[in-house]
Amino acid sequence: MTRNEIINCAVAFTEESSGNYISPEAAISHEYTGMKIYDSPIFAFGAPDDELYIQYKSPEIIGSHFIAPCEWLPAARTVISFFLPYTERIRMANARDYDWPSDEWLHGRYEGHMFLKNLATYVNSLLLEAGYESLIPADDPRYSLSGTDTMYTSRWSERHVAYACGLGTFGLSGGIITVKGMGGRLGSILTNLDLPKDSRPYVGVYDHCTMCGVCISNCPAGAISHEGGKVHSACSGFLDKVREKHHPRYGCGKCQVGVPCESGKPVK
Repeated sequence: MTRNEIINCAVAFTEESSGNYISPEAAISHEYTGMKIYDSPIFAFGAPDDELYIQYKSPEIIGSHFIAPCEWLPAARTVISFFLPYTERIRMANARDYDWPSDEWLHGRYEGHMFLKNLATYVNSLLLEAGYESLIPADDPRYSLSGTDTMYTSRWSERHVAYACGLGTFGLSGGIITVKGMGGRLGSILTNLDLPKDSRPYVGVYDHCTMCGVCISNCPAGAISHEGGKVHSACSGFLDKVREKHHPRYGCGKCQVGVPCESGKPVK
């Protein structure tokens, strides 16, 4: 199985799967029936023994609870990181105002999360059926941490993995800016299939971010600043309010829309 085979299968699955389109039963309103959630995914392939994964165990980055790829899967030879960009309809709807998430974005966050898991499971199954070892850290029992001191973290970080694999760099709001922008979701898979690796086309953690500060003014929770980046407790507090009103859906995403990095890498 080659890189291109994995990517082509994932792209076809994204385009053809009913899970990437809002069903009549799930639609908040009939106008969202059939709405497409994601455009085609992009991929990056990294080395599981990258020195960054040891650095991530530092308390200044993630912490000692972070589990490195070869600790998840000792035979790992490749880290597969992917980004699913939201469709223009979902992004534009959420940029109409910055007080409350749009229904389209709530669908993208909730039904979109279910499709994200389906895509990862599909790629994982392709690898397993081809005779390779494969594992999805986000679906592993070891992924979650318990306790109030760890409520904003886990034993695996899709964003840090994406950075290590060469998929993109961090933005001021804490998301990853890829060549398809920040408006979307990340996933990853570990496998013992040895695939050609991508290089990191950047040096600094914020190389793709212009620090323009638009996400600061967009944030309805006032959770972002130039000095401190994103304050997770403030962001989470706003999401709790959204969840109370729209349970089981929640989301915000105002820092990902109406910004130069919404759908591409901004020019500095």
